[in-house]
Amino acid sequence: MTVGDAATTGLPADLRVALVHDWLTGMRGGEKCLEVMVELFPQADIFTLLHVAGSVSPTIESRPIATSFVQRLPGAVDNYRLALPLFPRAIESFDLSGYDLVLSSSHCVAKSAVPADEALAVCYCYTPMRYVWDRFDDYFGGKPAPVRALLRLEAGRLRRWDRRTAARVDRWLPISTVVRQRLRDWYGVPDARSRIVFPPVDVSRFAGAGASPPPDGLDSRSYDLVLSALVPYKRIDLAVAAARRAGRLLVVAGKGPELARLQRLAAETPGTGEVRFLGAVDDADLPALYGHCRAFVFPGLEDFGITPLEATAAGRPVLAYRAGGVLDTVREGLNGVFFAEQTVEALAAALDDPRLDEDRDTAAMEAHARAFDRQRYRRELAEAIGEAWQAHVRGRGERG
Repeated sequence: MTVGDAATTGLPADLRVALVHDWLTGMRGGEKCLEVMVELFPQADIFTLLHVAGSVSPTIESRPIATSFVQRLPGAVDNYRLALPLFPRAIESFDLSGYDLVLSSSHCVAKSAVPADEALAVCYCYTPMRYVWDRFDDYFGGKPAPVRALLRLEAGRLRRWDRRTAARVDRWLPISTVVRQRLRDWYGVPDARSRIVFPPVDVSRFAGAGASPPPDGLDSRSYDLVLSALVPYKRIDLAVAAARRAGRLLVVAGKGPELARLQRLAAETPGTGEVRFLGAVDDADLPALYGHCRAFVFPGLEDFGITPLEATAAGRPVLAYRAGGVLDTVREGLNGVFFAEQTVEALAAALDDPRLDEDRDTAAMEAHARAFDRQRYRRELAEAIGEAWQAHVRGRGERG
């Protein structure tokens, strides 16, 4: 299998590459990373637990995609996470014996695919499997009690398996400082075996967005913005309640199972603020929505956070909880303001911070965002894999 422009990093031209991704059900941040991996290795084969045909980009869909038995389970497309106890057996069922490089794109079990004895295993890690480490309730808290109880019983077994199979990875590429710390804490991965490679951000789509007309029904700088899936761990509830108390107009773009609860919260929270729920917003409308907001509100603890950088590229400040991936991307005085506690009171006070109304150096903000753009990701990913391959070759020589 030929290698694309990654060959410039010292990889052999005939390298046989397998790309392993947890599941392919939509084009989100992880799939955008995988798309670049396919561009680097255009003849690679893809292995995934589950694939919804047509749900990802043509670049990914163009490759041979092998799926596991999870694909054939009844109702798998809508409820595949309920098959979590079966994921270890599913990911280990792939025959990767014919590949020199196994590059996993993992936030769940992809990193545990079994490489050939002489192969190099590299994991681009969005996070260790948080379903069983620190966010079980976020993902399964709303399931029926018997299902939740069964999954909780399995969580301890899965944690042990997850930790043990981390040894299959030769080189880790975490997406942020906080994820690198989780690799240390949960898997015992030393820093010498990891290198941070930030995910790609499509900066060009949002640069100069403030020059476009404002969105229909909204005045420029009149509203604060949340753009997110409406799920519990995103903590959109904090933003909704804080905006009501602070007397601000909050626009919430996105859909998810939390919508009804958030609408009730907006109606029941005392205050003079207003919350407007837009639902899913077309991609074409996002630049103007970013570019004319007063501030972009990011109340959750995320592994990285692409949306704060999209807001930065659009020239608007970020109001973020001081934890997680935003510590790599948000700088006070340049592109944002932090609040220290995940409470309504702390966020409401931060919404009144006068720094959010200051004029911004939009050129400096755009330059900061471009340090995370797609070409940078492509280059650094290729370099990191090339470095890992050279170390792998040296190691084989020393052993042989």
